Amino acid sequence: MNVMALSTAAELINAPLLYKGKVRELYDLGEHFLIVVTDRISAFDYVLEPAVPEKGNVLNTVSAFWFDQTKEWMPNHVVHTNVEELGDIVLDKEALRDRIMVTKKAERIDIECVVRGYITGNGWRQYQSSGTVNGIKLPEGLRKNAKLDKPIFTPAAKNDVGHDEDISIEQMKSAVGEELALELEAKSLQLYEFARDYCEQRGIILADCKFEFGIVDGEVILIDEIFTPDASRFWAKEKYALDIEIDSMDKEPVRAYLASTDWDKNSQPEPLPEHVVEETSRRYKEIKDRLTR
Repeated sequence: MNVMALSTAAELINAPLLYKGKVRELYDLGEHFLIVVTDRISAFDYVLEPAVPEKGNVLNTVSAFWFDQTKEWMPNHVVHTNVEELGDIVLDKEALRDRIMVTKKAERIDIECVVRGYITGNGWRQYQSSGTVNGIKLPEGLRKNAKLDKPIFTPAAKNDVGHDEDISIEQMKSAVGEELALELEAKSLQLYEFARDYCEQRGIILADCKFEFGIVDGEVILIDEIFTPDASRFWAKEKYALDIEIDSMDKEPVRAYLASTDWDKNSQPEPLPEHVVEETSRRYKEIKDRLTR
């Protein structure tokens, strides 16, 4: 591919690196944080090689779009996304254009707030084994990918290493207090319903999604990312069907390729083939165009 991918911004930022996640890097600007979204891609808790060109631009642009769409009724952490305002903190502005977000310094609430409008993925696996999802009893006889009568809130306890842990609402109340738990549930459901209806108008099904929240000056605000292909499961309406594995609008080409190999999921996989990287990059750009046009 003739477009260079960004694997890290560490040599391009004149500020302390506080945290390097699978995709995002967090830098300390003093009063604020600087988040840089790289092109790294992960699967099954491994960061894969090579990075996917323009993936980071897509994630950051889509997040900024949704934060702007919801800011009037759902406060968030965004200060600005203009790389020019960073002056000599950024050594190569073109390399980081559309990849940065300057944010408020929120105290993260260690709960991943998941909303499911359809029974699929991990929710489907839970339902198959117990008839419940995160302790929520669902009707008998549901089929894979079925739309739920109403969206359900299924939180997880955040782990910076390894998988987040599914928990019940009652466990969440014990962890963060009943008042905050109910507030997070209400905010998450409100956000999901807003985006679900928006996506519906663009021929997209929002099957499920996840949010993170933080606290600034005693106020609960949205942080991290929102309604991106990495934090949401998008289905093209024309591909929707029951009882199948729907080809979702995200890094599905990567997952499908890895599933076709003999990779043991316990060691670093071989580099991704060029055609898989190209198709994944195309998918990310397609969902951005369909959401933000």
